[in-house]
Order: sequence, then C-alpha cells, then structure tokens
Amino acid sequence: MKRRDFIKSTAIIAPLVSMFPADLSFIKRESVSGKLEKRSLGKTGEMLSVLGFGGIVVMNVTPEEASSSVRLAIDAGVNYFDVSPSYGDAEIKLGAALEPFRKNVFLSSKTDGRNKEDSRKELEQSLKNVRTDHFDLYQLHAVTTLNDVKAILGKGGAIETCLEARKEGKIRFIGFSAHSVEAALALMNGFDFDTIMFPFNLYTWYAGNFGPQVLALAQEKKMGIIALKAMAKGTWPRDADHSKYGKCWYQPLTNEEDILTGLRFTLSHPIATAIPPGEPELFKMALNLRDKIKPLNNGEIEVIKAKALKGIPLFKYSLT
Repeated sequence: MKRRDFIKSTAIIAPLVSMFPADLSFIKRESVSGKLEKRSLGKTGEMLSVLGFGGIVVMNVTPEEASSSVRLAIDAGVNYFDVSPSYGDAEIKLGAALEPFRKNVFLSSKTDGRNKEDSRKELEQSLKNVRTDHFDLYQLHAVTTLNDVKAILGKGGAIETCLEARKEGKIRFIGFSAHSVEAALALMNGFDFDTIMFPFNLYTWYAGNFGPQVLALAQEKKMGIIALKAMAKGTWPRDADHSKYGKCWYQPLTNEEDILTGLRFTLSHPIATAIPPGEPELFKMALNLRDKIKPLNNGEIEVIKAKALKGIPLFKYSLT
C-alpha cells in the first residue's frame, strides 16, 4: 500500500438506493450448522462471523459477566471482537475474558488520536490493556469531519502510526470508522484502507440517503465492510425513558421481529460483519436469531422500504 496525499476535493457519488438488493457474489460465504455464517473481509483473506462482538458489551460489568458474554459469543461462532480505549474499562475486561481464545479470533481496536503521537500512545496502551502483542485490525475511530481526515492523512498524522505499527507487526490491517458520508468518501479516496466501519441501516438508507454512496465506493475498492447501527431505530424521543438501554445513545430495535429485519437488511448487502448494540440483552437476542439471518427477497424489500421511508433516520445525507 502506498500513502497518497490528502485529496482536498473528493468526487460526489450520486445516490444509489437502486443498488439494493446488492450482489452477494462480491463476498465469499461459509455456513456452519448451528453457528453464525462467515463472510470474507474484502481483500484481507480473513473470514468473519456475520455478527461481531462490540466491546461495549463488557464495559462496566464484572469480570465474571465479561467472561460469560465472551463465552456465549464464542459458542455461537463469533470470531470478530472489536474494542476501543474510549469504551471505559472495556479493553481491560475484554482482554482478560478473551485471553483463552485469542489465537482463534480476529481482534480489532481503534484510536481517537488524529496525530502520530496521540495515536501511538493509544495503540501501545491498548495492546497492554487487551493482553495481546498485536491487533488484527487497527481503525481510525469515529472520523466525522474533513478536518479530521486532513489531520489523519497529513504529515505527522495518525496514518503514520498505522504504517509504522504494521511494519513492526503490532497490527495487520488498517481501517477506519466514520459517521459521515463526506469523511468516509474522503478517507477512501485518500488512502488504500483494508476496511471500513460505517452505519448501514434500513432507516438511514431509505429515509436518510445515508450509506449507499459509501457502500458503492467501498465495494469498488474491494474493501472489507463492517456495519454499525444495523439494530438502530433512530434518535431517542425527547421524553423517552432510555435508562434500560444506557449503553445506547440511539433508540435501538428491541423486539425479535424488528431486530431480525434490521440485521437481515444490513446483511443482504456485501457486508462481512455487523456489530449489534453494546447492551448485553440486545446482543444475546441477536445471537439467538443467528439461524434466521438470511438475505431478503424482493417482496420483503418492498415492504421494508415502505416502512423505512416513514421513519426518522439517525443520520441523513444531502447533496445540497
């Protein structure tokens, strides 16, 4: 991979809602009876479970609860585990719980640092916290603005940490997570990343025009695609009591039918893995539905589209 100069002006990709349902021949798929399906992660050669383990699940829980959640995930066939130093004590809890299984899983961490110095400090501390000598994937976390992109890819930016750490064997692949279309497109046009983590959700897709553009470019670049917010409904109503789901800053889908619809929509795209919410209860519900997570058919798509267009999306994108 060669680093390229930051591209100040990135081409606008027209809305591509019509691209769904997508062609899943873009990815390799493996089915295992009673376990989660596995899919190829772009050009990396890795196969990931279609549901991943978000580190927030073990944030602020006891060591025993953390071990129980990790064991539950492993037994269901989860092999993708994702954590971040911004998730409170999750790195420490996950590191201890995951230690017996480390050799058999794909482990990802992130950095909020935008420059080389800050990202290097986070990387070294994360390696210690999670009790590992390397991360399979290291991601630039929650990139939102073009200023973030410029800082990351510029001289002395966090991308330099990633490139050096890869040479040192401390990380294997380089990716990013983004929460805006503009930032995602600019990052993909500015560097040859291995993976992208982005919200791909039925409400944002149809009612927000948020996601089709990003998926199209990621697929064109043959990147590994990781989905966020597959189980999101939208923002919390102003007067809503969301104390039951304190780990969700958004309103999640909470009944089995809606959860399954959300997951099936997202995974009907050429996406390797989707990360359920950090609430242990919702994560367990997603795992329990693993045998029912199948691509949507055309009739189901039309019904879901009509429903989604009436929703209030968590994110929106407009060309104007």
